[in-house]
Amino acid sequence: MKILKGLLIVGLLFGALVGYGVYWAFFDMNRLPAGEYLTEETSPNGEYTLKAYVTNGGATTSYSVRGELVFNKKFNGTKNIYWNYREDTANIIWEDNNTVVINGHTLNVPNAKFDFRNQ
Repeated sequence: MKILKGLLIVGLLFGALVGYGVYWAFFDMNRLPAGEYLTEETSPNGEYTLKAYVTNGGATTSYSVRGELVFNKKFNGTKNIYWNYREDTANIIWEDNNTVVINGHTLNVPNAKFDFRNQ
């Protein structure tokens, strides 16, 4: 019985490690390519700036747009909040201090994210 419990625990730990590895390699928004700068817009109160970058995946994949939220007042950090495939332009509109629309996708910053891989 103890051997079975030990094998079960080792199996669960191995599965968790593999699952995290897949997430890190394929879905972690912090590992997105930098891309080339497109445009940026600042929120009405100046607290955030959304910068957009376009990435070229090469001959076999289409362009993608990455949106990076810049925290202007808190700690001057950045966070990727937008990643969409088959786009090469970025239309950014701030509806209010915490709501931004990028290429038709509405995000409530700073916590919301859009990633085409999770749709």
